[in-house]
Amino acid sequence: MKRLLLLLCLLGIAWPYYQIILFIKANDWSWSTSLFFEQINANEGMKILNADLTVAATTFLVFLIHLLIKRSITSVQFFKYLGALFLVGFSLALPLYLYEHYERFK
Repeated sequence: MKRLLLLLCLLGIAWPYYQIILFIKANDWSWSTSLFFEQINANEGMKILNADLTVAATTFLVFLIHLLIKRSITSVQFFKYLGALFLVGFSLALPLYLYEHYERFK
């Protein structure tokens, strides 16, 4: 299981960044924040996915803050997961947390 979580960490980095590269390529290798947000909110299906991901990532962030307050994780760990969440996304942050705390969940 731990190997699967590591694979999911790698996939959680590669897949989102691959999609970003495709977006930039489709826009003549330039970044447009307004176009990005326009496209991710283009229809109700995308809005459902955005809402779901926002709630899940926010829940994970609140959970991390709770663990930090309880001193179940160190501030270094907290900032590592926070960086994974905001620099890559929930697709890395959750598998990374589960990978590093696998023994607790056995």
